[in-house]
Amino acid sequence: MRRVALGALVAIVGLGGLLTASGPAVPASGGAPQFLPVPAPASRPGAVVLADGVRIGSLDVGGLSPEEAARFVRLAFRAPLVLSIQGRLVEVSPRRLGAVAYVRGAVGRALRASPGSRVALFVSVRGALVRVLVAKLARRVDRPPTDARVVLRRLQPRVVGGQEGTRLDRVAAMAAIVRALREDRRGPVELPVRSVKPKLTREEIGPVIVIRRESKRLYYYERERLVRVFRVATGQPEYPTPLGSFRIVVKWRGPWWYPPPSPWAQGLKPVPPGPGNPLGTRWMGLSVPAVGIHGTPDAASLGYSASHGCIRMAIPSAEWLFERVEVGTPVFIVPR
Repeated sequence: MRRVALGALVAIVGLGGLLTASGPAVPASGGAPQFLPVPAPASRPGAVVLADGVRIGSLDVGGLSPEEAARFVRLAFRAPLVLSIQGRLVEVSPRRLGAVAYVRGAVGRALRASPGSRVALFVSVRGALVRVLVAKLARRVDRPPTDARVVLRRLQPRVVGGQEGTRLDRVAAMAAIVRALREDRRGPVELPVRSVKPKLTREEIGPVIVIRRESKRLYYYERERLVRVFRVATGQPEYPTPLGSFRIVVKWRGPWWYPPPSPWAQGLKPVPPGPGNPLGTRWMGLSVPAVGIHGTPDAASLGYSASHGCIRMAIPSAEWLFERVEVGTPVFIVPR
């Protein structure tokens, strides 16, 4: 049987459903089946009836007149399709999907069929209507993931977010609905809901730095666990270290020092790596212009407001920190 594109005529399908000797099971509210009575065979002498055991789809129409068989098939075709989404049941009328059953042709073929034969009932489904239905169902279950991030609570870093989301697989759901009709099923048809992973999980959060400007302390955390505390120097009153949430954006070993475009640096020349370099041996630049964490050869300045906005550390401390942080490491600078 030829598959038809979903955008127009979605599929040609056979009719059936849950069948018993009493007739097709028609799901009622909540998915409980109700059984249709099978019409009594025509009994008029000389009446034209279908051969014994002939089925249209899974419906036994043997012994019925063409008119009775047609009414029986149309009634069974109206049975709702039951969809299951995360354990919730939704009933959908085939008519809502633009499903049309070609009953007359099926009955005509059944009338010519030999006893015990099975005749397909061809059904067309409108792909656009299936797509609209699936889009509405998706709005019930789609939940975006939340990326993990670090926030400060009472000056302590806390990791929040990092939750998976859910998304109805729309293509697979459309295929499942069409397939259920093709395979003569009325459900429940399980529609696939996929989990959506966040871009950043809690486990992927690495080091966190908290700098208390007035206390002249740098706190190094592994996620939420405090590992080490360092004494640092921060900016002078006229060149204060900025407050806020930042990230490390660059790391340099053996950095050059270049005079910034500031009045205090006028006339100064770049200083190459080596003893006496104002940046020591390591530079960790922040996401704010001309501000970073670095070593200093002037260890006596630690514990004071002595820099031009940067955070100074003892050279061994800066080297220790450099090996443990990454580009992207969050840095919180708070007043106290």
